[in-house]
Amino acid sequence: MWVEKYRPTSLEDVVNQKPVVQRLKPLLKNPGEMPNLLMAGPPGTGKTTSALILARTILGEFWRDFTLELNASDERGINIVRDRVKVFARYVDRRVEIPFRIIILDEADEMTNDAQAALRRIMETSSRVARFILIANYSSGIIEPIQSRCAIFRFSRLGEEDISAYLEKVSIAEGIEYDPVALKTIHQASEGDLRHAINILQAAAVIGKVDVENVQKTAGLSGRARVGEILKLAVGGKFQEARHGLTELTRVYGMSEHDFIKYANEELFKLEIGKPGEAAELLAKYDYRLIVGAHPEIQLSALLAELSEFGSKNTDAKD
Repeated sequence: MWVEKYRPTSLEDVVNQKPVVQRLKPLLKNPGEMPNLLMAGPPGTGKTTSALILARTILGEFWRDFTLELNASDERGINIVRDRVKVFARYVDRRVEIPFRIIILDEADEMTNDAQAALRRIMETSSRVARFILIANYSSGIIEPIQSRCAIFRFSRLGEEDISAYLEKVSIAEGIEYDPVALKTIHQASEGDLRHAINILQAAAVIGKVDVENVQKTAGLSGRARVGEILKLAVGGKFQEARHGLTELTRVYGMSEHDFIKYANEELFKLEIGKPGEAAELLAKYDYRLIVGAHPEIQLSALLAELSEFGSKNTDAKD
């Protein structure tokens, strides 16, 4: 995977996070003074990469043995904190070159409150032998007692220039033919997520030349346009046609329900419908239902039905 092949191995190579890098560098000079860290920001901006760089640099050749890396969204309950984190954190290593063990918890904001409360206690009792690096998309998802025990580093979303330059670097290294306009299209599809952008680049390169057409096929941008067509049908009162398009998009082309909602949020307001605030509330309602586990096909069909009713009311109001 190019994502791993071209993952930065030094802080200097982390893309466009200069304020963060400037604050992290002093920690490498005096690792014994390093506090627990909380790295927060959008996905694909270098949080996990920075954490791994710190682990490799501080622990040297032993870093894999003395680093525990967990994805907290998959292992989010209190038992994983007690069974794995606590056990790993309490062992002491007497080798001079190992100042402490490092526990990296990715997507820590997905942990339950009970798990975070247990983690807080472990952070206190193991402060002499372990350091924690918590990675989160939203720092607000981390309970205040943990935030107060961490130095917080905020990562910013990457811009078009940064992503295009990095994709160009990867393309040249791989010897693939690419269109500069296609690289900008990849940035648009990735929404500032460099990891996602590199995956799109690799997938497009498998098809052939990295041009706009192949990027659209790979990234689902054509699917985004299809979502716009489905919404237009629904708002125009053509519920059956819209539902048929939805079924085709999700079952045949494999678009996830969350991507449908995301694209719908972007495409709906291009239709210049009346009362956009009500439309936004409608999308938010069904987005929440999907998050809490409601049946995706039923919910998206209900969304189209409400949009159809919403569109007819606005038409009647204009008349």
